[in-house]
Amino acid sequence: MPPEGLDDSSVEAARLRFDLAEMDVSWEPETATLWAFMTPRGEPKYTPSMLRDLRRWQVEAKKAHDEKIVDLRYLVLGCRYPGAFNLGGDLEHVAALVAERDLDGLEAYGNACVDILYNNLQALDLPAVTIALIQGDVVGGGLESALSFNVLIAERDARFSLPENAFGMFPGVGAHSLLTRKVGAAQAERLMFSGKVYTAEEMYDMGLVHILAEPGEGEAAARNYIRANARRMNGQLGGYRAARQVNPVTLEELRAIVRIWAETGMNLSDSQLKMMRRLAVKQVR
Repeated sequence: MPPEGLDDSSVEAARLRFDLAEMDVSWEPETATLWAFMTPRGEPKYTPSMLRDLRRWQVEAKKAHDEKIVDLRYLVLGCRYPGAFNLGGDLEHVAALVAERDLDGLEAYGNACVDILYNNLQALDLPAVTIALIQGDVVGGGLESALSFNVLIAERDARFSLPENAFGMFPGVGAHSLLTRKVGAAQAERLMFSGKVYTAEEMYDMGLVHILAEPGEGEAAARNYIRANARRMNGQLGGYRAARQVNPVTLEELRAIVRIWAETGMNLSDSQLKMMRRLAVKQVR
């Protein structure tokens, strides 16, 4: 049943506003949780169309709460693609922009990514806890976006990597800002430039994953966390607000790094661009 003040028609209205092409969104009134799962038409990567759906998800979630259609306390994002959360940026799209020498287009693509990341860092300006549900591989920009959630729940067979340096780039849509604050500059550089693929356990040991789940049990772990967290939530929300005051990540900082990232792309050699395109083929699983 909907919580007090929210009838069945309000629940249906909430469902209809999330009629997205590449996301499956449902509201669970019993726990005040908005569950969202990416359902990519093709590969699980941040294509322009996926970015549009993610942005609309954020906008409509905020509106639904502000208009009192739903009472949001938790926002969960996962992916229905088997074996992956997200494989990163759309390398085919990025390679085309680099080949065309389209600096403005590449910067606009990066800004679309960090605008979503920044809104998520602010929990959409809602009194809500954000949860990333990782049930598979997390690569490049997929990892950068996952780091913007309050809580990362990962199944033990998940793998994490930032491979951009292999083709002459660097992680440009959040990794520098978030990893430096979370684990310090030296460890952040190791994560970004080593090319190593990290296990969920290694990410947990670094404090980047908060809850480990057995394979296939990630969603149950998220539900258990939500259920157990109810009494702590008020203090937790206050703590997250305080953390944003102590060590804020600004949109200006994120966009300045995107500019550097886009300029770096314009300096790629032909061989590096070929390497990017080979990796783009590997995104087709």
